[in-house]
Amino acid sequence: MVQINLRSDLLNYIIAEGYEPGDSLPSIKELAGPEHLGISISKVREQLEVARALGLVDVRSRTGTRLREFDFAPAVRTALFYALAQDAHRFEAFHDLRIGIEVSFWEDACRSLSVQCEAQMRDAILEAQRKLNSHPVHIPLAEHRKFHLALFAGINNPFVYGMLEAYWDAYDQVAANHYADYDYLQRVWTYHANILNAIKEEEYEVAKALFIEHTRLRRYQHAATHNGDQK
Repeated sequence: MVQINLRSDLLNYIIAEGYEPGDSLPSIKELAGPEHLGISISKVREQLEVARALGLVDVRSRTGTRLREFDFAPAVRTALFYALAQDAHRFEAFHDLRIGIEVSFWEDACRSLSVQCEAQMRDAILEAQRKLNSHPVHIPLAEHRKFHLALFAGINNPFVYGMLEAYWDAYDQVAANHYADYDYLQRVWTYHANILNAIKEEEYEVAKALFIEHTRLRRYQHAATHNGDQK
């Protein structure tokens, strides 16, 4: 095992003791004792909070602290949301990164797409079309997330999926502050339907070309530049 200093007494302890996901950690009082960390209770609490924010542990009043399965998204999400809180325009840079990730892993995603995830993508398309054709119109934000994450759910790379999951969490925050042009939304979901059809025909390069083309559509305009309700 590679020895890496995690700059946290608690995290170093978890690795050294060989805890596995689902394992319970000692109580805060026990962790603070000399037989474990040998630090103050306040420091244990502080380091537990950091570990919780990173998605490494679950801390509950009744069941105590348990180690979670590794999930890259919480750490990325925390840093990303902080960056966006400082400057919302940084979302565009992360958007470009997300496109690069999806393009790079496109074929792997298509080949690993399960029947269940394909069905989720189809359901997202049908629900989005229903919302766009309803009166009043509803913006299919949840369906957009569902479509793209379902495509990459079979990727055996937690870093890829974690980055994409964090992107869609940020998208949910940013999209709420923008006006989505109705024509754009209709075109996007036409692209999505065509992408899925190409994947089903195992025309992965065609599907990727459609994906890249649809990312170049004009996406959003600030709501402040429009009068009336958002669509």
